[in-house]
Amino acid sequence: MGSVRLATLAKELSAKLVGNGDLEITGAQAIDKAQPTDITFVADEANLNRLRDSQAGAVIVTESLADSPRMDGCTKPKLFVENAKSAMSVALTILRPSRQRRQIGISKHANVSESARIGSETNIHPGVTIDDDVVIGDRCDIHPGVVLGAGTKIGDDCVLDANVVCYPDTEIGDRVLIHAGTVIGCDGYGYRQVNGRHEKVPHFGSVRIEDDVEIGANAAIDRAMIGETVIGTGTKIDNLVQIGHNCEVGRHNLIVSQVGMAGSVTTGEYVVLAGQVGVADHVQLGDGVVVGARAAINKNVPAGETWIGHPAMKADQSFKVMMASKKLPEMRETLRSLVKQVRKLESKLESNDDVSERRDAA
Repeated sequence: MGSVRLATLAKELSAKLVGNGDLEITGAQAIDKAQPTDITFVADEANLNRLRDSQAGAVIVTESLADSPRMDGCTKPKLFVENAKSAMSVALTILRPSRQRRQIGISKHANVSESARIGSETNIHPGVTIDDDVVIGDRCDIHPGVVLGAGTKIGDDCVLDANVVCYPDTEIGDRVLIHAGTVIGCDGYGYRQVNGRHEKVPHFGSVRIEDDVEIGANAAIDRAMIGETVIGTGTKIDNLVQIGHNCEVGRHNLIVSQVGMAGSVTTGEYVVLAGQVGVADHVQLGDGVVVGARAAINKNVPAGETWIGHPAMKADQSFKVMMASKKLPEMRETLRSLVKQVRKLESKLESNDDVSERRDAA
């Protein structure tokens, strides 16, 4: 990390500085890990109490907390901003600037087809394999071990980290970042049973990734059986995500780690799938749908709804089910007691019936 005066940092963040502006800040850390030359941040009331025990040299604070009684006694220099979390992100870029991009051109240790077309200022690192008729735009970085199948097209300003594999005819837009180990365009998981054997269903389609998409490490996006598997503009996909053949993921989705989408799933815009969500084949998720962690979705979800649970259901309904489940032991005992009472009543009724039958016989 670099070093910056607190007053300079305040100016860069458009923050109101209260305290020693000459303090040298060399790092940024969470409240409980910060040291005297670190800056930390507080974005909500709950963390103000933790600030008292922090060793941080200075703190970025959301300005709405300035009048909180919990701020009393905090003598650390403070930077008041509209949004402390966002300001902390900016501070990190100042304290830890990105490494300057090297210009290496096309390495002589890369295997590049003569029919490939590579744009200006693009880096092809050692160990890359580029097949026939591949097209790569300007200012891209193709890192060691990447394999680009025949006919793959990549736009401008893209980064493919180490060991990314793009099967033939993959199409990638501009400003796409794909992290290490991800596989784009492998065959979908499709088989049919013939004479007791599983026969592979051919997949002749492709994958199209639109602009400004980020895909995490070790994700897998399958090619379509026919047509395209599509990842919409601005969508961000986490590590270890599986997207099946012929899925159409909408614009600006957030898909968190270990999500699994079966074939032909369709999502609208701004959909959020939390960690380990499973979506069954041919399900449609409307715009703005949010699915909670580990939920299992097996039917269409209308736009704007939040679903959680396994099997998944609307959040308010699922919360009622969860609250009821906490009372199951008590309900079980109540049921046992009621069963005993019913049996006693049945016994009394049977005894009364016997008496009546004897009277009638007499």
